[in-house]
Amino acid sequence: MAAWIICTGILLAVLQTNAQSIPKEMAGRVELYAIPSLTLSDQQFLSGDANGKPVTVAGEFRIAQGSGRLPVVVLMHGSSGVGANMEPWVHQFNSMGISTFVIDGFSGRGLTAVGSNQALLGRLNLIVDIYRSLDILAHHPRVDPDRIVLMGFSRGGQAALYASLDRFNKLWNKSGVAFAGYIPFYPDCSTTYVGDTEVAARPIRIFHGTPDDYNPVASCRAFVARLQDAKRDVVLTEYPDSQHAFDSGLLGVSSMMVSANAQTARNCHIREGDHGVLINADTQAPFTYKDACIELNPHVGGNPTTAEAARKAVSDFLQTLFRLG
Repeated sequence: MAAWIICTGILLAVLQTNAQSIPKEMAGRVELYAIPSLTLSDQQFLSGDANGKPVTVAGEFRIAQGSGRLPVVVLMHGSSGVGANMEPWVHQFNSMGISTFVIDGFSGRGLTAVGSNQALLGRLNLIVDIYRSLDILAHHPRVDPDRIVLMGFSRGGQAALYASLDRFNKLWNKSGVAFAGYIPFYPDCSTTYVGDTEVAARPIRIFHGTPDDYNPVASCRAFVARLQDAKRDVVLTEYPDSQHAFDSGLLGVSSMMVSANAQTARNCHIREGDHGVLINADTQAPFTYKDACIELNPHVGGNPTTAEAARKAVSDFLQTLFRLG
C-alpha cells in the first residue's frame, strides 16, 4: 500500500507539472478517507439514540483541477454499493471544476449489496455517513463549505432526499455547515416521517422515471406536493420512458432487466410512529421486510437519451447554484 501511495504521488506530481496534458475530467488530486460512523437501526436514528455500533466507512475525494477552495458534490450509492454508474457523474463534475466525494457505506460494514435483503442495514443509516463526510469536507482547505451539494441514487437517493430534513440535521449533523442543495435520483418516498415537510431552505431536485417499479414515482409526487404546499424549493423531473437506474444510459446501457430477488417496498405505506418506530400503515403493526407488501424482482434499465437529459439538467443546476464561470 505504501509503495502504491508513493507511486501515485509521483505520478500526480509529474502530471501537475504538465497540466495542459491532463484531460479536464481527471482530478488534480485524489485523497482517501476513513470516516468514523455508526451502524444504527432506523428506530435509533429517528429517536436520536447514538448507542450504535462504531464503524469506519470510506470516502474517495477527487479534487478537481484548479486552485483555491472548490465546490464539491457528495455522491451516495444505492443498494448495490459503489458501482460503474458513479464514474460518468464523477468525470462530468470534475470536468466542470467541481470536486467529488464518493462515499462507500458498505465495505466497512462487511456488505457488498443489500438489494435482496434490505434489512441488513437501516434505510436511514447512510444519512449518518453523509453527515460525517460533510464534517470532513467542512474543514478541508480545498473545499468551499458554502458550495457542497448532496447527490444520491436509489437507496442513496432516499438518503439524499431525507438528509434535507431540519430535524435530522439537528439530531445528526455536527459539521457546522449545511448542504447547498440536494439531488436525489429515483429515491423511495414511501415513508412519512414526523416533520418531513420541514426541510432545509435549499433547493431539492429529484429525478425519476415514470414506469419505475422499484421505487415508484407516485409516492414522490405526493411528497413533493406536500413540500410545495409548505413553500419549499423542490422540483420533480420525470422521464416517461425511463426505468429505475435510467442514468446507467450514460454508460451506454439501453436494455431493461429484472433485478433478480431484489426487494421493493413499492406497495408499502410506511409512517413514523411513537418513539421512532416505523409502522406499516395498512396493518398498524411495526414495519418489517417480511411484510406482505414487500415484493420481489423489480426492473432496472438504462436510457441513454434521458440519461443525457438528466446529466445536462444537473450540470445546468450546478452551474447556476455554484456560480461557475
